[in-house]
Amino acid sequence: MKKSTYLIVFLVLALSGWSCSVYQTMVNISRLKFKLDQVSNFQINGVDVSNKAKLKDFSAVEILKISSSFAKGKLPASFIINVQAKNPNDGSGGYPSTNAVIKSFPWKLIIDDKEIISGNISSPVSVPGTGEVTVIPIQLNIDLMDFFKDKGYESIINLALNIGGYKSSAMNIALLARPTVSTVIGNITYPGELKIVSYQFTE
Repeated sequence: MKKSTYLIVFLVLALSGWSCSVYQTMVNISRLKFKLDQVSNFQINGVDVSNKAKLKDFSAVEILKISSSFAKGKLPASFIINVQAKNPNDGSGGYPSTNAVIKSFPWKLIIDDKEIISGNISSPVSVPGTGEVTVIPIQLNIDLMDFFKDKGYESIINLALNIGGYKSSAMNIALLARPTVSTVIGNITYPGELKIVSYQFTE
């Protein structure tokens, strides 16, 4: 067999193996899963609501601080949405153990089916291939009046309590995100947005 034939066969085999490796890497990366955890450190105009379940739990001073801001047409809020990232590539199930680094995580916050704000992570997040959960904290600062002024004072406060108060849940919020993950063959961006919710990991 001529040397050129050997070279062609070698290149075909090498490229075939590389293609399989690329495909397997993409499959592994696509198995990363995300879920919303609890919202933490929710404050309205500097008043902490994370230890409150209803309007009666606020002190007179706190009510005055919030209502005064509302009367001026503003209700600045700050809170942290904690996103759980799970890397199931732990070496079981026929997949090799694969660590992942999320390089970019552009997201959009949805509250009550309304798009509120968008952003991205400030630095890469490592998600080890151990099957354990890594938490990605996303800090938000918004003015509730910009989006919910039609709800009225009590409705807005109750919305905040439902999201970030005592015994709250993230049932009425969601994130749309399109992660970019670093791999041995370069960065891979998910083909479409993932809808991340609190009641199940993304599939």
